[in-house]
Amino acid sequence: MKKFPCTPVGTDFINTARHVYKAEVIIKASPSRIFDYLEDAHSWTVWADPIERVEWTSAKPFGIGTTRTVYMQGGMVGWETFIAWDRGRHMAFCFTDMSRNMAEKFAEDYKVIDMGDGRCHVTWTMAIEPKGASRFILPLFGPLMGMMNRRWFKKFGALVEQDKLVTQTDDCEATAA
Repeated sequence: MKKFPCTPVGTDFINTARHVYKAEVIIKASPSRIFDYLEDAHSWTVWADPIERVEWTSAKPFGIGTTRTVYMQGGMVGWETFIAWDRGRHMAFCFTDMSRNMAEKFAEDYKVIDMGDGRCHVTWTMAIEPKGASRFILPLFGPLMGMMNRRWFKKFGALVEQDKLVTQTDDCEATAA
């Protein structure tokens, strides 16, 4: 599969990008439990509709420099490197490559704030610097993208609150986490 390089960014890109989409939810769960879902490859396919498969390409424990590959609808693939990791509080990644030449820079940032009452305020921010034809298309579809991101993040909150995460053990038996 052909890879088109993206310019790696730091977390500051989230605050300086021209195209930024933010979604926020209040989730009845601990910060640790929220991260259990963010670390679970299958969970992404449940709440983020475009995602078909997530493959962590680094071993746990995850941290800055961790990598993963995300397979999306339409044959799009994103190769990611994590640029922030503070389990229970903050994680962020940027694309290092894409299977389509659509973005010069792309990053997502997830922040979890413990409200102290069994709930957390969780913020998801997506930042994009498009290239090629995407420079003209993204501004037209930006409002729709923001709306869809907010919808998907509500699904994430509902998924965590259902608390039915299933993990695979080394002997491939499914167990409740």
